[in-house]
Amino acid sequence: MRARLIYNPTSGKEALKKSIVDILNVMEQAGYEASAFATTPEPNSAKKEAKRAALDGFELVVAAGGDGTINEVINGIAGLEKRPKLAIIPGGTTNDFARALRIPRDNFVEAAKVILKNQTIHSDIGKAGETYFMNIAAGGYLTELTYEVPSHLKSLFGYLAYLVKGAEMLPRVKPIEMKLEYDDGVYEGKASMFFLGLTNSIGGFEKISPDAQLDDGKFSLIIVKTANVIEIMHLVALMINGGKHVNDPRIIYVKTSKLYADAIDPDFRMMINLDGEYGGDAPMTFENLKQHIEIYANLDEIPESAVSGEAEKASDEFIKQVEKLTNEDIDGDGKISNED
Repeated sequence: MRARLIYNPTSGKEALKKSIVDILNVMEQAGYEASAFATTPEPNSAKKEAKRAALDGFELVVAAGGDGTINEVINGIAGLEKRPKLAIIPGGTTNDFARALRIPRDNFVEAAKVILKNQTIHSDIGKAGETYFMNIAAGGYLTELTYEVPSHLKSLFGYLAYLVKGAEMLPRVKPIEMKLEYDDGVYEGKASMFFLGLTNSIGGFEKISPDAQLDDGKFSLIIVKTANVIEIMHLVALMINGGKHVNDPRIIYVKTSKLYADAIDPDFRMMINLDGEYGGDAPMTFENLKQHIEIYANLDEIPESAVSGEAEKASDEFIKQVEKLTNEDIDGDGKISNED
């Protein structure tokens, strides 16, 4: 059996490169004839190599890098009729998909050793138009947060960078007139965002879609109907506090195998976010490809809920910021005062 390691040499502040020999050794221990490919700055480098390896008959493709690298590898193999197994070695900032699979995120070699356990799951994959995604799809003003956090801040401060940028952006959030058609209904009205989740781990938090399953063929669809600053902050606090936001009347939370999304105003551009990156504009149709890719996972740990230290720090910081807010800090339109 042959396995191809596709790795981003810049991941983990270039620390990943130092572990390549050890990772290849683990792949050999698992019974694979292993080789490696370092991605280049060329667009879709990881995607092209993953597709080439799959078409060449490799039984396993190992994606090593951040969520962007893993997304590319999945896009390289998901459209093929015969797909190799996939393994993941996380080396990015958030590593949401690896977190959901309970793959070690602080040691590249230990992540590779998940292959030795020989435990796999047939994971759902999302499809948006002709593009595939592994974790999230979203649209609306709140999703602009992902684009506006500079990459160097993501690397330095992780989830806290999103938190700080999010607090800065909240006063600018506006509702969008959306049409969202899903399995059991249609929503037409104002919303600050819609969100489709494949796993329970988004941005390091594991309560956004608290009952998400990796292989049930369903997205978790969240529609945030409010654009009021304090209400949004309250919803996030509910989310952090055990996923209680899903029962709030300002939220629509349903399971669906597909979604059609569009902005009702034809002159409004609604950008779509796929796995943290710009993925095109609405209108767009999303489809859940049930159990589409066989992925090595740490099945012994998947039933347990785990939150990283960084995420806990970010959660604590956010709750402190919510507690600081007083009625005097907010005007009648829900905008935060700039006096402090």
